[in-house]
Amino acid sequence: MGKQKHFVVGVLVTLLAILLLVTACAPGTPMEEQKVVKIGYIAPLTGGPAVIMQTGFRNLVDWLAYYEEVGVPGLELPDGVTVELAWADSGFEAPKAISIYERMVDDVVFFHLPSPVEAYACKSRLEKDGIPGMLMAVDEVLMYPPGQMFTIFCTESERFAAACDWIMENWEEDRPPRIGMMGTDTATGRAAEVMGTAYAESIGIEMLPFESIPYVPLDTSPQLLRLAGAGADVIYMQAHWGTSPPILRDAERLGLIGKIRFAGATEDGIGVRMLDLGPAAEGFFQTKCFPWYEEVPIVYDIFREREGRIDTQGGVACTLQYGPVTIEAIRIAIEEVGYENLDGRAVTEAMYSIKDFDPHDIGWSVTYTREDNRGSPKVRIYEIRDGRVVPASDWRAAHMLVPEG
Repeated sequence: MGKQKHFVVGVLVTLLAILLLVTACAPGTPMEEQKVVKIGYIAPLTGGPAVIMQTGFRNLVDWLAYYEEVGVPGLELPDGVTVELAWADSGFEAPKAISIYERMVDDVVFFHLPSPVEAYACKSRLEKDGIPGMLMAVDEVLMYPPGQMFTIFCTESERFAAACDWIMENWEEDRPPRIGMMGTDTATGRAAEVMGTAYAESIGIEMLPFESIPYVPLDTSPQLLRLAGAGADVIYMQAHWGTSPPILRDAERLGLIGKIRFAGATEDGIGVRMLDLGPAAEGFFQTKCFPWYEEVPIVYDIFREREGRIDTQGGVACTLQYGPVTIEAIRIAIEEVGYENLDGRAVTEAMYSIKDFDPHDIGWSVTYTREDNRGSPKVRIYEIRDGRVVPASDWRAAHMLVPEG
């Protein structure tokens, strides 16, 4: 484990007081001999989706702390090489994200861009500079054709398509099911609208008009009543765990729970806060690309150990892949070209050497190919039954929904 002590994570204190993590190089490695590799992280840690982004950020930092303190066999960096996490708050503003990118780009070989605002803002720049970007919120425009954008998920349209398959497999009436979609008026909120709707209609589902909702909904009665009036059997919320609970509370107040099934999107759409709703959350279902955290014991060792709790909003298990993927790509690139020649293009090339990668042995491997940068495009339906999140389907390969042209 000695080599892991050379790992450095530098995180500054913000007004949010998210976390301070500063680790020193191991004894016996003179400061002048250190070779630092910087990873960039640009996210809206303030603004509409801040609560979601802060959760993902804390989870990544906790994993990096675990990596430095305990180590992961086979993921050791060369002696003298340290990695520094350089991050900045974009405030959910594209111009600010671009400014941050330009400030970091000369020093960074890998970017994490968990929000689509930042991903769209930086996409052309990543292509020009040859630097890989790791995405958390994914749509087909960002992923196809494959370029500098990488992820560990299928797209939101592909996630919705899996939900549609499951609905049709369990549909018992003689008429087509009617699905209404609700989402924020953002790239994430509308990520499944076009391709997802086309897929749903292709398998015999009747899609109702899209309903737009704010990030922090105060009253969604008008949207819910319109969809109920149109005969919705399912309302699919292209929303996260901060947005969905108010909608379900409104649905309960309007007497719609039990008459309409509700479903969620994104990896963190289902979580412990949903369970706090009690009867309003019963029957809620979601397509997930990674196991529910209770199915992954090492989650407790890594995250509870460092914060005394687990951010259980549904997406914590995926940290066990997108964190290690970054280190593995850097490790391979250094092995191939040497530290002195390390740059974003070398790290991008190294991504395609990652095959059946499962460093924590969770039974969930990641593979990248020139034709598919999704990494681990498998899906499973989970639902809330008797106050618990439980599997409702088997694991299956996600559809690949590629835009024409």
